[in-house]
Amino acid sequence: MVVEIMSRELSLDDIVTEFLLSTCQLCPASRSQRAVEAAVHCGALASARLNDNDTDAAGIPLTTGSVAEFYIEPILPLFGDIDVMFHRDTQLAIPRGHPPPTQLPAEFHNYVQVHEIIDSHLPGYVYLELRYLLSQCSDDDNYNAVDYESGWYESNQLLEEKEGEKKKIHGPAVVDQPPNESAVLRPPGESAWLSLDQVLCVRCLMWPSQAADWPTRHRNYNWPDSATLDLVVSNGCDVVRVAHRQCRQDEWMCKAQHRLSFSRAEIVLINSWMPVQQIVYHMLRYFVKTEQLTDCADNHEAGTLSNYHIKTLMLWASEIKLSSWWTDDVNLVRICVQLLHTLSHWLTNGHCQHYFINCGNLVDTLFNLTNIRDQLMLVDETWLSKWFVRNYIQKCLQVNECPENISTLFNDVTTRAKLQNGVSALVAWRQNISLLDFWRVCAYAQFAIPSCVYHYPLTARSCICWMNQWTAIDACFSVYFRAVALLHVASRLLRHGFNDELMDILATVCGLQFADIRRNSYHSTSVLSLNIAAKLMKFVANKSLSSMSLIEIELSKAYLYRALRCQYYDSESINCLANIYLAVLYYTTGQNQMAIDHCTLVTRSQDHSTVQFACCTM
Repeated sequence: MVVEIMSRELSLDDIVTEFLLSTCQLCPASRSQRAVEAAVHCGALASARLNDNDTDAAGIPLTTGSVAEFYIEPILPLFGDIDVMFHRDTQLAIPRGHPPPTQLPAEFHNYVQVHEIIDSHLPGYVYLELRYLLSQCSDDDNYNAVDYESGWYESNQLLEEKEGEKKKIHGPAVVDQPPNESAVLRPPGESAWLSLDQVLCVRCLMWPSQAADWPTRHRNYNWPDSATLDLVVSNGCDVVRVAHRQCRQDEWMCKAQHRLSFSRAEIVLINSWMPVQQIVYHMLRYFVKTEQLTDCADNHEAGTLSNYHIKTLMLWASEIKLSSWWTDDVNLVRICVQLLHTLSHWLTNGHCQHYFINCGNLVDTLFNLTNIRDQLMLVDETWLSKWFVRNYIQKCLQVNECPENISTLFNDVTTRAKLQNGVSALVAWRQNISLLDFWRVCAYAQFAIPSCVYHYPLTARSCICWMNQWTAIDACFSVYFRAVALLHVASRLLRHGFNDELMDILATVCGLQFADIRRNSYHSTSVLSLNIAAKLMKFVANKSLSSMSLIEIELSKAYLYRALRCQYYDSESINCLANIYLAVLYYTTGQNQMAIDHCTLVTRSQDHSTVQFACCTM
């Protein structure tokens, strides 16, 4: 509902409140151009080899930071950069003493190194000791574990720089710009790429023992609720490659120490906030960044304030305050002032308790925050209201080509009435261009998607990542990606023929995201191919005949022929089953002679028990 700012005489803090409530649209910030950019980066990471010596290792990316956390979209951008966390599909972390897993999500490789999380002397900082090698069984999805000799610890050193590259390290992140050739991914006239913060981590599928008290601690006001708690815990955590700054002079700890990351939990929790909480979080971040009180990174062990301190402040406030504190007689400026004073008290006492780890303190003795503490305590509602008018509202005039007739209204805001007049016009303009903004996102995605398919290697694994990324922004983008990918497959098919790689890509693009395609794309066997063909046939049998089902039938045939080509210890049985399935498929599509030919091959089989079994399963 449009807020009519001119309908009554407002105080300065009311003007700021009504402006932000009216202009922070409640549409996912993921449907922004920066989200499209993040999707491009995620897909590129999923397409790249992580190590030149390990062609099988793949990166599994996750968009984090502002793009993932916010569902509001204010006039001023939420994003300072693009944050992407990614883990290798060949590594996994588990809590100390926990048995190795026997099953893993489909994103993981056939062979996985498992590290135990070992506590260090600093809360939240750990070591990763290699304990097991998991190998997937050939006949099911289970994994077998082999013990490693203890004493080998994972290094926190980031990926080595290639010749001619210069990487900037910021905490656990590698701050990078896209390669020069990726400039073609931007339409003419678009702004430059934001910097990319890439954080390589080790995935932990279980909630860490270091934060064992968090799910069960007493909460007076039912935030987060039980469903959110369950979702957070089920997502586990990650371990990022960075040592505490107190340990970076130690020769061993500086290379072996890691930090627990709760980015997945934070995304879920922040997305569960009420709109007013998201707006306050945006205001606080914008204030401390503009006043240069932070280093502008989610690096909570830096020697100054960081975005992580603001995030922690908001998480604690969300838990310990009644929902009515946020929503009754909403005054965003007053809320911000009270929270800034709380942060000042934390700095005075030298204690900012980690939200997830009870004994963790985000302010240590090396902090020198006396000036920041004093600045925050002096902030009051009058001063902060004027600050937001001057540094936020008027800065909105410079964004998105604000019309000159609105900008001129702010040339003279010497009275409150004149300020309200200008703000009302700015709010109305913002609400009128919302559809135009989304059209720009669609136009940008329409340009970026075919460029991505052209420039980055398309594999079954990367296809799944692309489709998940585009679906998260808007389902129509995923449909468009599938269409472009099908054209790409058709083009490669004409040039190189229908090979195994294209077969897996086509099956994935058609929506057949079988775990065995993702996990075994480099290791084809007759059993694997036969299983995929059987699943495809079952998938087709449950649908009416259409052009898409015809594609799926042809894919089934291709996988069956792949099974016939592969060598297996029980090749007679495999060949018999494959030929029976092929006979059925050819009969379904009216190719009767081919069906007869494959039936003839079956009748020549010496394994009559297999023939009987196969016929019974049809």
